[in-house]
Amino acid sequence: MDFFIQDLYPDDVAWCFGCGRLNPHGHHFKTTWEDGIAVTRYRPEEKYTAIPGYVYGGFLASLVDCHSTGAAAWAAYLARGHKPGDTDPAPRFVTASLKVDFLKPTPQGVELVAKGRIVEHKGRKVVVETEVWAGDVVTVKGHAVLVEVPEGMVRPKQAHGGGGPTR
Repeated sequence: MDFFIQDLYPDDVAWCFGCGRLNPHGHHFKTTWEDGIAVTRYRPEEKYTAIPGYVYGGFLASLVDCHSTGAAAWAAYLARGHKPGDTDPAPRFVTASLKVDFLKPTPQGVELVAKGRIVEHKGRKVVVETEVWAGDVVTVKGHAVLVEVPEGMVRPKQAHGGGGPTR
C-alpha cells in the first residue's frame, strides 16, 4: 500500500491546486517515498493537451512543482525521525525557485512518473532535482528550491471560513 505525504498536510495548507487533497478542482498529485526517491505517478487528462497527442508544458511544470514540494516534505519528515506509515502532520513547503527543462515532447495517454532526488537539505531549505518519465523516456527535468512554510503564512481556519481557499 502506498503512503502519500500530502495525506498528512494539515488542513490549513492542503488546498494547493496541484497537490491539495481538499481542493475539489485540483489535480490531487500524491507523492510517495521509494528507496530514497520521491515518486509521483499521474496520468493527465486529455484536456491538458498542448498539441494533439502531447501534454501541455504548463501542466508538466505544475507536476514538477508539486512533486518537488512533496519530495521536500518527505525529506523533512524523514529527517525528523518519521517513517512512511506514521500519522503525525507533515511539514508543508512552498517553491522559492523552479527551473523546468522540456527535453522531449511528452505524449498523452501514458502514466507519467516524476522521480525526485534530494540534493540539499539545510534547515528550512530543500533542493530537489526531478525527472519526469513517460514510459522509459525522460521528457522533463526540473530543479526546485523549496522552503518550509513559515508560521505567519498559515492562517487559522476561522480566518477563512473553515479551512478553504478565500476569494
